[in-house]
Amino acid sequence: MLRYPVTLKRDTNGTTRVEFPDVPEANTFGEDAGEALMQAVDALESALSMYVEDRRDIPKPSPVKARGKAVILPALTEAKLALDSTMRANRVGKTELARRLNCHLPQVDRLLDLLHASRLDQLEAAFRVPGKRLDVEIREAA
Repeated sequence: MLRYPVTLKRDTNGTTRVEFPDVPEANTFGEDAGEALMQAVDALESALSMYVEDRRDIPKPSPVKARGKAVILPALTEAKLALDSTMRANRVGKTELARRLNCHLPQVDRLLDLLHASRLDQLEAAFRVPGKRLDVEIREAA
């Protein structure tokens, strides 16, 4: 589970601003802290999408401080980020992945698109290309 720490700051216009120390491109705001945190997941996914598109390493989240706030990425987003990292580590490009999966390049683009609702079976097939396996783990809620 990827938990990115956030900093909440009161803006001069009365809104609450959310910043991510580990992902400076991700910023958002809300009328109050609750609304700002609800917007934070979308802001983080959008910023990390730029990392994937630019083929840059995804920043690792730093530890969340005691009483600190954090945003947890959805499991599907985390799986897509892991696929991107695995592909780059194994030097498997999108074209090669499409060839090995016997699909078209736009399908691979959607698999790596953090804002697209891909199916888990498609991600499982993509992970098998570099010899990996996608597992799902259920834990007690914190």
